[in-house]
Amino acid sequence: MCGFVGWVRFNGLQVPSVSLELMGEVLNHRGPDEKGTFLSGSVGFSHRRLSVIDLHSGQQPMSRDGVTIAYNGEVYNYLELREELKALGHKFSTTSDTEVILRAYLEWGQDLVDHLRGMFAFVLFDEPRGRLLAVRDHLGIKPLYYHAEEDGIVFSSEIKGILRKPGFRAIPDWTSFQDYVTFQFVLGDRTLFEGIRKLEPGHLLAVDLERSDLSVLKYWEPSFEVDYSHTDQYFAETLRDLLEESVRIQLRSDVPVGAHLSGGLDSSTLVSLASRATSGRLTAFHGRFAEGPEFEETEFARLVAEDAGVNLVEITPTAQDFTDLLPRLVYAMDEPTAGPGVFPQFMVAKRAAEDVKVVLGGQGGDEIFGGYTRYLVAYLEQALKGAILESNEEGEHIVSLSSIIPHLPVLARYTPMMARFWSDGLFEPMDRRYFRLIDRSEGALSLYGEDLRAGFDRESTFARFQALFNHPDTRSYLNKMTHFDMAANLPALLHVE
Repeated sequence: MCGFVGWVRFNGLQVPSVSLELMGEVLNHRGPDEKGTFLSGSVGFSHRRLSVIDLHSGQQPMSRDGVTIAYNGEVYNYLELREELKALGHKFSTTSDTEVILRAYLEWGQDLVDHLRGMFAFVLFDEPRGRLLAVRDHLGIKPLYYHAEEDGIVFSSEIKGILRKPGFRAIPDWTSFQDYVTFQFVLGDRTLFEGIRKLEPGHLLAVDLERSDLSVLKYWEPSFEVDYSHTDQYFAETLRDLLEESVRIQLRSDVPVGAHLSGGLDSSTLVSLASRATSGRLTAFHGRFAEGPEFEETEFARLVAEDAGVNLVEITPTAQDFTDLLPRLVYAMDEPTAGPGVFPQFMVAKRAAEDVKVVLGGQGGDEIFGGYTRYLVAYLEQALKGAILESNEEGEHIVSLSSIIPHLPVLARYTPMMARFWSDGLFEPMDRRYFRLIDRSEGALSLYGEDLRAGFDRESTFARFQALFNHPDTRSYLNKMTHFDMAANLPALLHVE
């Protein structure tokens, strides 16, 4: 990963170089290979680089024809875009994907986002046009935060870069805190800090320097249109082709690449595909706990590694590791999110960094392919409701009780969750029931003081949830659940990763 801060000031104010550099310094851990600064009057970028593509000439910030970029991520289709842009007359002086983004902007303007495949967050300053563009990738793999004031706007790959800005005061956002207590993440573009926003996945932010004006635009969101014109075999073959091609282009790197392997379906699929693409020259990293077989999936990871012919490195975190690492994890995360998985993930990543610079991971598979057990619990209630009340809220998209029954043994380990879920409100509307299923506040609130508990407004949190859950293009319960988790839960998991 790389890291950057960007600072734009209005009304002729200059960016102070010393302050800009101090803000960039707190991101040194994101880019140990190189650092660079761009400063032009009212605009400044400070960048820290982790070199993955074009190790020798991809330094940042990078400028071409009056346009300068600070960028974190990787555009996987950069080779294809490079050839397309060369055919349009562009000349390249590096082999980096950074220059490809710059040339794509020079060719297509902000429509360059329609051509990019990958994980990316960048700020791009178009000096001739007095314009700045900030962009975050489709699913929020790479982070980008901003803080807007009357006299300008600050961007950063991490919240701590903004906290270092002179005069900024860290104040809790209590509305966001209620979201966090409920979901273990914050909805929408808010953070747990008042005045610091996330640029949401699939969004771009444009700044007009002359007018001191900014606007945020959604450029992409997942489609839930139902395709009736193809067979199951077509979908299976197309999915396999997409996965194989996706893994192939994500293995493009000028440094060693490895993979996470939990033993679950998502990472096992990716490791199997990657091992074929690399002829078995792949190392996979697996985290396990020594407290008992119920806390690990090592048996499955070993089976996959043996079948795929990859080297498996096992990491066993301890209680002492947790005690020693907790302050470091708090500092790294900036704000809490997504539960305790941050600890074992850090331990696995720390060990992986000894051997490789890049890893493939299966994060997002549950949201895209409906992998969470809570989806089955929710649908079981919906199917019972439809059978008893002879109702069909989903129209033609209904999942029937008969189609669910063969899968019910999966729920044997989840009886405590089902007992809590069905203890109250049975057969309420879909949005109310899924909110109840994922609401974690009941036990968590007891940890806080009486004043905070008294001010906790669950209904206002539910209203914010509803606005996202009831997306007009999601007609089925499954699509509503997966859309919500893709838009809200997945970015929190990716924040950890």
